[in-house]
Amino acid sequence: MPQKQWSKKRERQYEHVKSGLKDRGYKEDTAEEIAARTVNKERAQSGEADQKSKSSTKDISAGRRGGKRSGSGPGGRTKDQLYAEAKRKGIKGRSTMNKRELEKAVGR
Repeated sequence: MPQKQWSKKRERQYEHVKSGLKDRGYKEDTAEEIAARTVNKERAQSGEADQKSKSSTKDISAGRRGGKRSGSGPGGRTKDQLYAEAKRKGIKGRSTMNKRELEKAVGR
């Protein structure tokens, strides 16, 4: 658990984001860092944080953003994104695969 004193709602949000990232294959440390950054950004946008950056308050929230930056648009994810996921999953032969083959190999 992070050292910051968050409300019960923010603690639940942190655990939810962290578990979702771990389910997608992120390492524990990485999942904790991303979850903490997400919660702190939400706190800044809602006025709960004492300190906040302009980028935290000007951008749309993660909840509203949803899949807008996920690469799920007309072309889907890029070949580089698919390759990175294949590498993270340890798929052999990924360097010789084209985009369609990578999509099939990573299961999407």
